[in-house]
Amino acid sequence: MNKVYNSAVVIIPPEEKWAPIQEIRKKYDRQINRWMPHITIIYPFRPEAEYLKVERDFSNICKYIAPFEIHLEQLNYFPHGRQKFTLWLNPEPVHLIKSLQTRILEIVPDCNDVNKQKNGFRPHMSVGQIHGEKNLLKIINYLQDNWCKIHFLLTEIFFISREKSKTSKFEIKKRIQLKKE
Repeated sequence: MNKVYNSAVVIIPPEEKWAPIQEIRKKYDRQINRWMPHITIIYPFRPEAEYLKVERDFSNICKYIAPFEIHLEQLNYFPHGRQKFTLWLNPEPVHLIKSLQTRILEIVPDCNDVNKQKNGFRPHMSVGQIHGEKNLLKIINYLQDNWCKIHFLLTEIFFISREKSKTSKFEIKKRIQLKKE
């Protein structure tokens, strides 16, 4: 099996929670037309043609993982050098998201690219790209002061994919339920 960059496993908040996230993204995120609001768990992932091969294994693991509340309350950033930054929302509880990722990586251990980052896997919801540290701090302070905290119950994860063209958009292809209560 192989992995591709037009496929991922993600957490997506319910659409009724998107408005404040999308307001920030409209101003700051050049990827708003490619990705829906999401927290990446696995990227890259298997091609869509292989989803059926792994769907049962994902379902078998996820049916034992209890749903949990995700809180999006704080903004943060990743520095990329040359005064370039990624602005993101910090999903809590991080340890439960990491635990979920660890469990599903047992199925596709070669799809651990996000774990190879300098500080390992850091769950986050990207909302923009900012240039300039002074600009970044001003934007973060303004957004944080005006942020309405978002909470949602995580009950499923998603397989998403897109066509290989530069303008294609990610779409939900499979939903994997967590433990039904």
